[in-house]
Amino acid sequence: MAGQHVRAGGLQVAGKLHRFVEEEALPGSGIDPQAFWDGLTALVADLAPRHRELLARRDEIQAALDDWHRAHPGTPDRDAYTAFLRELGYLLDEPDEVAVTTEGVDPEVARIPGPQLVVPLLNARFATNAVNARWGSLYDALYGSDVVPTDGELAPGEGYSRARGDEVIRRGRELLDAHWPLAGASHADVTAYAVDGEGLAATVDGEPRRLAEPQQLVGYSGDAAAPTAVVLVHHGLHVEIQVDAEDRIGSTDRAGVKDLLLESAVSTIMDLEDSVAAVDAADKVLGYRNWMRLMDGTLAEEVTKNGTTFTRAMNDDRVYTAPDGSGEVTLHGRSLLFIRQVGHLMTTDAVLDPDGAPVPEGLLDAVMTGLGSLKDVQGRTERPNSRTGAAYVVKPKMHGPDEVQLAVDLFARVEELLGMAPLTIKMGIMDEERRTSLNLKACIERARERVVFINTGFLDRTGDDIHTSMHAGPVVRKADMKQTDWIAAYEDLNVDVGLECGLLGRAQIGKGMWAAPDSLAAMYEAKIGHPRAGATCAWVPSPTAATVHALHYHQVDVKARQEELAAGGRRVPREQLLVLPLGDAGDWSGEDRTAEIENNLQSLLGYVVRWVDAGVGCSKVPDLSGEPLMEDRATCRISAQHVANWLHHGVVTRDQVEATLRKMAAVVDSQNADDPGYTPMAPGFDGPAFAAAQALVLDGLAQPSGYTEPILHRQRALAKTQESA
Repeated sequence: MAGQHVRAGGLQVAGKLHRFVEEEALPGSGIDPQAFWDGLTALVADLAPRHRELLARRDEIQAALDDWHRAHPGTPDRDAYTAFLRELGYLLDEPDEVAVTTEGVDPEVARIPGPQLVVPLLNARFATNAVNARWGSLYDALYGSDVVPTDGELAPGEGYSRARGDEVIRRGRELLDAHWPLAGASHADVTAYAVDGEGLAATVDGEPRRLAEPQQLVGYSGDAAAPTAVVLVHHGLHVEIQVDAEDRIGSTDRAGVKDLLLESAVSTIMDLEDSVAAVDAADKVLGYRNWMRLMDGTLAEEVTKNGTTFTRAMNDDRVYTAPDGSGEVTLHGRSLLFIRQVGHLMTTDAVLDPDGAPVPEGLLDAVMTGLGSLKDVQGRTERPNSRTGAAYVVKPKMHGPDEVQLAVDLFARVEELLGMAPLTIKMGIMDEERRTSLNLKACIERARERVVFINTGFLDRTGDDIHTSMHAGPVVRKADMKQTDWIAAYEDLNVDVGLECGLLGRAQIGKGMWAAPDSLAAMYEAKIGHPRAGATCAWVPSPTAATVHALHYHQVDVKARQEELAAGGRRVPREQLLVLPLGDAGDWSGEDRTAEIENNLQSLLGYVVRWVDAGVGCSKVPDLSGEPLMEDRATCRISAQHVANWLHHGVVTRDQVEATLRKMAAVVDSQNADDPGYTPMAPGFDGPAFAAAQALVLDGLAQPSGYTEPILHRQRALAKTQESA
């Protein structure tokens, strides 16, 4: 899959990547091409050996852990286990005081709590939708989801349901009353909105009523006496009351309100990692090009919807008249973007070092996405991402502070290579590996001048927990994992340590994804737990889900909650993270064991077949009940490692696993039967997709940290070769 390479500096660069750099990325940057390639050559020469050393250290630690658990099977004695981990250098002493000093951070990251999207960067349509999800229609989100019940008189029906629409409008007025109340009146009784010298004038019974908190009025559009929009703010998030009495919806509303536009996806992570299938130079260039176009504000995609084709481009900022009519108020029209690069593990043959070896993929990502960010950092775009000249990077799958230090040093070298000011690149630390969780304070200390984001990622963190302690014993059933002691400690300590290090008002503290995109009523009930936990952002699976989740950030004052938590200190000792999620195989019936591996292998196959055969890195895969669930490499990792663990400890047999793989492959084939481009796995079971799923389980113990990337990349590359043959 390497293709033709071109010598550049001391490197060999895939032709597609070389042309992209020379013809698209470097022109206008002020960077000489020869200086760029020479600088990249030096960066690779200096940092690639450190990558190899740190990966070798991972292997040494895992081998020592495996030996220890073989000698001490079952739940370990806490004192003996802790002493061993300290001697191994796995559990480090915490630094006494850590004070984050990151400067030049945009308010969306530092101060405004709200929903966060994670979107595969290779899909331009998804990326554009996510950028524009900064503002979302509340009416559409409620009417089109199950947040409003879909049965009885509220059922959507074939055409517009007036009963359902009225219920949506009623809920919208309840929202306004709850967070933007009028003094002595309800928004439900308003017959007209206007702005005058005293602020908002909402007509009720012929009299103007004012906001209980007049400072919540931000601006308006149109004529002050009959505005087309009024903008209010609460907890840093805005709502735009849109007025049009001629509109289909507005004509049914006594005040002519046609919609409530909520500020929703405040930030978005554009993903080059777990939700994409990028295995060669062509894939990487597609991602780098999309990132560059996002940063210069030009990304657009042709979309066909309901028989009509149109171009979807990035939204402009939203401009209003100030309340006193004296000038303009501008609100950012787009979600603020991070780029999630790959972790330290993988290499890429898109660039070969002077010895002909593939370079660490993370090095290439850092340089290329940094180059793509230059226009925004330098203020040369009409649609800026950062108004402070910052570039935001999320770095995943780091194991402990030394690996965080490597990322910090890498970003400093990228700034030097590209002529960026020092500390331009801000860093997000994914707290999703156990060695990072245990040593989170030390990790933050290493990045204290750059860190703008930490989060918890339940699925990757669970996959790492299973693999790290693989030889201790069989783990609990996957559905029971969220009730284990270490999970609660993990979620609490991430917030507590972040606040202890001074992230309040400087950085995001995030929580994980809602995996059922069609079950937003359940999300609305459950996900309020994230802001209540002190999280300033939490991942959602769609723009619609972002608008629903935005309601929670009006219901919870996250800043006040963080101040309360910070005053209380840590809720649990970090040693609580060492409680292993082990179960008793004697508690599981034969039916339990069968159900568990069928559930794991069906979701694994449903994801892998799309990854390998179609290059889709994030899929909505129906489970065995038909419920669509979001799957990415993190969910794949836990499913594969869970079955590998049960197989290793004899909870299930190899014959049982192989038979279940074939049975579930047929199920997945039937679930994809209506897709004309789908290649069935059964009855031959000899394609690269089935081989990948089989290897992920049967060779799961041998995979580095239980990661899925080496096997998936190898089989996807094979599938692409077969496609082009």
